[in-house]
Amino acid sequence: MRIALVINTSWNIYNFRIDLVQALLADGHEVVAVAPCDAYSGKLEEAGCRFVPVPMEQGTNPVKDLLLCWRLYRTYKRLRPDVVLHYTIKPNIYGAVAAHWAGVPAINNVSGLGTVFITRDYVSAIALRLYKFAFRYPAKVFFQNEDDRRLFLRNRLVGESITAVLPGSGVNLQAFAPADTFKRNKSFVFLMVSRVLYDKGVLEFVEASKLVQDQFPDVQCRLLGKIDERSRSGIRRSKLEEWLATGVIEYLGTTDDVAAVIATADCVVLPSYREGTPRTLLEAAAMAKPLIATNVPGCREVVQHGVNGYLCSARSAAALAEKMKQMLQLGEADLKRMGQASRQLAVMKFDVRIVIQRYKEAIAQVASQVIV
Repeated sequence: MRIALVINTSWNIYNFRIDLVQALLADGHEVVAVAPCDAYSGKLEEAGCRFVPVPMEQGTNPVKDLLLCWRLYRTYKRLRPDVVLHYTIKPNIYGAVAAHWAGVPAINNVSGLGTVFITRDYVSAIALRLYKFAFRYPAKVFFQNEDDRRLFLRNRLVGESITAVLPGSGVNLQAFAPADTFKRNKSFVFLMVSRVLYDKGVLEFVEASKLVQDQFPDVQCRLLGKIDERSRSGIRRSKLEEWLATGVIEYLGTTDDVAAVIATADCVVLPSYREGTPRTLLEAAAMAKPLIATNVPGCREVVQHGVNGYLCSARSAAALAEKMKQMLQLGEADLKRMGQASRQLAVMKFDVRIVIQRYKEAIAQVASQVIV
């Protein structure tokens, strides 16, 4: 079969879906990556994909969004894929409509609701109406947690019969593996891996780090992730530089070797306002790291309070700081026990092979329902 993956960046496909791509290629399918061209487009081709560039602008602009819908329709008519997999909000909405027009069965993937359900304004109101219109068309809609699925059903945005829940995007247990021996850093290291967005809780992490270091000055707090000023929730580089000037946190920029950075941490933190199933926590869990996250949809799927980490209230630097202090005061045996519990959870629930098998089953089912 010819299977198309449609996402808002080539980087996203390469970093989050490459295991699925490789599994489909190994089964003899032709895989087409449809996304805007960026530094990772060539890497997708090197991996064996056919790459088709389609520009996708950020923001809400009715004219540009209609043009995107038309571009995707023309792309699907030209490519004639047997199944198309949509990820991220614009492909999910406009791609679903375009696939319907082109007569191509689609599998949509709601990997997180982002600012649509966090910041309620006219943009989110429009997005909800668009979801309701577009989600009449996919043959299957995957969610990454039960909370998001129930929210869509409660708002009557999708028919229940076509929905299912996946354990996130899964994690490659070989690429993200624990160290051979457990060793706590002399100066305890907290690491947050995330785009630099307010909705990810970066502000709370900075403020909590200050509260922790007031009492434990040797503690190191690090942030790894892309600055995204164009996002509705983006933090300006100038604001980040203000925080860095205080010395409270260290900004590590971006990397293609996230595992190497996670390996240096004692605990991985994600104080997000809402998630699908956060890949960064899955990767940290697979590497046997204790976790701290907010008690919100997505995060609480990965963090079992008191077992492999701690949950805290969202939007509260004080609550986050309390859990960070609690974590760093644990002895080595307790930290090691929490890390082992993280790894066990990743193996039992979040192995990428589980996710890939679910996709293979859905693709076969959807393709078999097509009436020629």
